Formats: sequence, C-alpha cells, structure tokens
Amino acid sequence: MSPGIVTLAFCLGFAHAAGATVQASGDGDCAVTRSTESYYGNDFLQEWLRPDGKFVFAPGGAGFVDRDGALGIKFAWNRLIEGDLYVGGRRLDGEAPPARAYMSSGYGDSGFQPTYLVFPMAGCWEITGGVGDARLKFVVYVEKVGDGPSWRFEGLGPGWRQTTGPENVSAETSVQMPSN
Repeated sequence: MSPGIVTLAFCLGFAHAAGATVQASGDGDCAVTRSTESYYGNDFLQEWLRPDGKFVFAPGGAGFVDRDGALGIKFAWNRLIEGDLYVGGRRLDGEAPPARAYMSSGYGDSGFQPTYLVFPMAGCWEITGGVGDARLKFVVYVEKVGDGPSWRFEGLGPGWRQTTGPENVSAETSVQMPSN
C-alpha cells in the first residue's frame, strides 16, 4: 500500500483512518474526527479534513447560505476506485433534514471530485461519502455566526447533481438550470 493511502478501521460506529483521532470539539459533546495527515481516508476514498474538525460560517468568511438557509462549503474528495460519488449526512445532536452535497458531473470516474457540502443547520454532523459499496464516515461540528457568509447560493447549474448520501441513492437529482 502506498504511503498516501491509509487503512480503514472502525471505532464507535464510524470509520477512522490510521492517524485519525476522535475527540470532543469543545462545542458540546461533538466527537469530531481529526487527522494527523492533511487528508482522512481509506483504501477507497479520501477527503481533506479540516484539522480542528469544525466549520464556522461567519460574515466575511468561507462558504455560502443556500436558498433554504442551509450552510454550504467547498469540500474536496479523492476517489481511489471508479464510480460515482455520493455524499450526505445526519445530525447527531438533534433533529434535522439530511446533509447533502452538490457536485459537477465533469470529473470522470475516479480521482479528484470537489463538492459543496451542505448542512441544513448548525450542529454535530456525521458525514458519509460513498462510491459503490465503499464508504467513508467522519464527524464535523458546524457553527453559524450571525447571518453566516455573505455569499448566497443561487442553485445548481447545468451538469450538477445533488445527493443526500450513499444509503439513499434514489435521492440523487440532476438539475438543469435554464441558460440565459
């Protein structure tokens, strides 16, 4: 196995990669996934996890507010096997609709795949990415400050799709926006 690939192990019901730890974020009881590497992954998928496991959506900061008030941010994945990526998640510290991902279909069958990871609200979130039967799970904490980022997302463009996770493939939609 190459040094860039880490081994998948299971602990507390979700996947951990070698070099990853799980610890409370300091924001309640959210046991965020942290990695000692710049990426977190297994033999199938990698993603570039924030070192502190936290996303802060603040005025003037990174990310966007979606049309329904959800909070979104660009998020990078690397598919080490061929197939379509599906990403979604569930809130661990309360009720919420599922997290979703927006992604362009123009990145081929494997390799780099950027997405917008979209959280319906702040809180502790378990995110699952999948290609075929392969899965990668991790936990992040989402915080919103004031009205959040100033960028307001205006919908998916042509060639983009939305997923709510590998367990719910039927939730995928291809959205075609009218061209002006």
